[in-house]
Amino acid sequence: MSKLPHESSHIKGFLKDDNICLIDADSLVYYEMDKNTYEEAVYGLDKRIDHILKQCNTTKFAGFLTEGRCFRYGVAEDYKGNRKGKPKPPIFYALKQYLKQEYGCWGIPILEADDLVSYYANTDIRKFIICSPDKDVLFQCYGTHYNYRTTEFLHTSPEDAIKFLWKQALMGDSVDGIPGLPGVGDKTATNWLKSRTKDFEGFTLRKYVEKFGMIKGLFKFHETFRLVYLLRDKQDVMREANIKLPPLKVLHRENLEDSW
Repeated sequence: MSKLPHESSHIKGFLKDDNICLIDADSLVYYEMDKNTYEEAVYGLDKRIDHILKQCNTTKFAGFLTEGRCFRYGVAEDYKGNRKGKPKPPIFYALKQYLKQEYGCWGIPILEADDLVSYYANTDIRKFIICSPDKDVLFQCYGTHYNYRTTEFLHTSPEDAIKFLWKQALMGDSVDGIPGLPGVGDKTATNWLKSRTKDFEGFTLRKYVEKFGMIKGLFKFHETFRLVYLLRDKQDVMREANIKLPPLKVLHRENLEDSW
């Protein structure tokens, strides 16, 4: 993954005004839900979205939210079990509702926002900039992306994207409570895949079988892959969710305020 210039004056050479921002909006809510008042939080959401679109040199966007428990909780009972804690404050749900009403953000209970971003980026022929602070989305989907937490652009090549997926399958994801292979971290997984150009699936499966034995290794491999893999086409969505997603509706945000 390579970083690109993030100042607006520098990016206009490679960002075209026909691009569409695909916004993973989950983190926007978390960033604003600790404000003192609802009004302050709403103001923050407006400013953040204006900032994203202004940086990306476009007024066109589609926003996505995670709604409830996704299919991955049925794959592994302890999925995101490390995140259990105090309940979310009421403002969390109020801000999600605001994003739905004012910005048309939406979600489907059985899918995560990550999956929706990945699906439309891979199936719609229009030009997109994925906007998210989530490494899963930024590094598993190829293309030019905007990290709205660091305010940086980055480019993920198809080769980078496939290697990141299989690195996750090997090492898991501690943020989401996905264990992966015991004792295998970022450095080890990266070194294993550094010079590999094909048969990532066979290589990863062999590592699981070596660690757990044939039967348990097959089950562990299958489970981990389903947990880390972002859905990207109609077959994926039908297999995991048994639904058909609607065509992407793109909205426009006019009269953008100055970046903050």
